[in-house]
Amino acid sequence: MHKAVKGWTGAGLVVAAAMTAGNALAQVSDDAIRIGFLTDFSSVYADSAGQGSLIAAQLAVEDMGGEILGHPVEIIAVDHQLDKDVALEEAERLRTEHNVDAFAEMVGTQVAVPLQKYAEEHEIVALHTGTASSSLTNEHCSPYGVHWAYDTHALSAGTAAGMLQRGAESFYFVTVDYSFGHTLEADARAIIEEGGGEVLGRSLTEFRTDDMSPALLDAQASGADVIALANAGGDHRTSVRQAYEYEILQGDQDVVALLTAINNVQSLGLYAAEGLIFTTAFYWDQNEATRAWSERFRRRHGRIPNMLQAGTYSAVLHYLKAIEEAGTDESDAVMEAMRSVPIDDFFAQNGTLREDGRMVHDMLLVEVKGPGESAYRSDYLRVLETIPGERAYRPLDQSECDLVNN
Repeated sequence: MHKAVKGWTGAGLVVAAAMTAGNALAQVSDDAIRIGFLTDFSSVYADSAGQGSLIAAQLAVEDMGGEILGHPVEIIAVDHQLDKDVALEEAERLRTEHNVDAFAEMVGTQVAVPLQKYAEEHEIVALHTGTASSSLTNEHCSPYGVHWAYDTHALSAGTAAGMLQRGAESFYFVTVDYSFGHTLEADARAIIEEGGGEVLGRSLTEFRTDDMSPALLDAQASGADVIALANAGGDHRTSVRQAYEYEILQGDQDVVALLTAINNVQSLGLYAAEGLIFTTAFYWDQNEATRAWSERFRRRHGRIPNMLQAGTYSAVLHYLKAIEEAGTDESDAVMEAMRSVPIDDFFAQNGTLREDGRMVHDMLLVEVKGPGESAYRSDYLRVLETIPGERAYRPLDQSECDLVNN
């Protein structure tokens, strides 16, 4: 019988999903497969990732029967608090005290990049599902790094290219002033300029600010066809809410989000978010398979899943299948199996894991519906375009990853 054990120990929440372990049937370290789940339970990305992503990972373990190769699977979850030092301290504890085989989730560029470096040093698989920065498979790539759900290049290629195709010629950025925001803007700029568009300017905003109005009013005054929000989490919700309050969303300029998740639309409401355009890796209402899994998730979490959470399920499930295929939890063998085992689930069909760690799959360009267009519960988005994965993600011949033979 499946059992789940939960409890706070030290700085982290330990969640063990396990079946009764049989005899040692394969090469599995410590007779258990352990995943260190580092996410944001208390800061600006807690709603987008956090508990919801943890539940998605638990569902993946459950769907594998709670064990692989006759050995139990355990998830040990901790709050990295979006703090690099806390994240690295927790990573050290997860390695030395729990001998984890993989790190997972790791939302937040400022923690994901150092965690990937730490994982590489200790030959630990790093499953990124929450972080956006394309640097994880570019200049910061790792032989043990896997970037699953989306990245800044795919989001920018989807949204910026989509707006150019819809006739937009000029753009203005409202950018959060740290590495993630700069990467998001840079990837979008490259797409815009390559496509013949013009960037009229940018306004930088502080991380976790309560007042986006100066930046938004400058963007409005620029006359740009598109105001591009290069932020996320609480900063994103603040910028959309204030764009609505200043009637910018209702005006002639298109407002696009270079990164957002459906839970932000849910929090803002359709009156405030109507007309917002963005790219996503997942929408719960795409087909029967997405609806079935999303309803299962909703019953457990109380909310519909976003792309980070659905991507977490997919990544953890594929990792566990790769261990089963490899017959071991040894990292090099598992990474080889992850690249060879087909990726085909409700999240990604015919996905491929490249040598730089990028999982390539289709993306969706979507627009938030108005209140009068929503016909049933959580009917928030209309799909404008399906973007093929090979078009969404950075081509390997443009990569700076030293694992790629250009």
